[in-house]
Amino acid sequence: MKKIKIVTIGVYGFDETGFFDALRQAGVDTFCDIRNRRGVRGATYAFANSKRLQARLAELGIRYIYRKDLGPTKAVREKQAAADKAMKTAKRKRTELGEAFIEAYHTECLAGFEPKSLLDELKSDARVVALFCVETAPEACHRSLVADKLAKTFNLEVEDILP
Repeated sequence: MKKIKIVTIGVYGFDETGFFDALRQAGVDTFCDIRNRRGVRGATYAFANSKRLQARLAELGIRYIYRKDLGPTKAVREKQAAADKAMKTAKRKRTELGEAFIEAYHTECLAGFEPKSLLDELKSDARVVALFCVETAPEACHRSLVADKLAKTFNLEVEDILP
């Protein structure tokens, strides 16, 4: 197996220049979008909407892959929304995932996820793969769960890119 490094990144907290600079500085050559819905509300993060994001990544020579199977379903997201409401935490201020979300995500998404399928999708020269969603803190986002599964399965290094 080729040796790759996994990085995780969310869009919140970055401006457009800072986001793409962070990807370049990390040496990302493959960008894996694991959002269920590939849009972000508001002008501030419009650069992370799918078509604009893919166009900019292409300009930078970064390959884009989309894995909808790794995006939490509406039912799973609702578990986190309930936890956020109970804790009186705004989505963008969340610092960790709720237990109900983690359990549901493992059952609905990760149980059927074969990590080798993601590696098989990578080009042979892939070295640094970014797992992307929106939350600022990796601990508050499902990307940390995917990164953890990949790291444990293949003994990979994971680095979180923060704004």
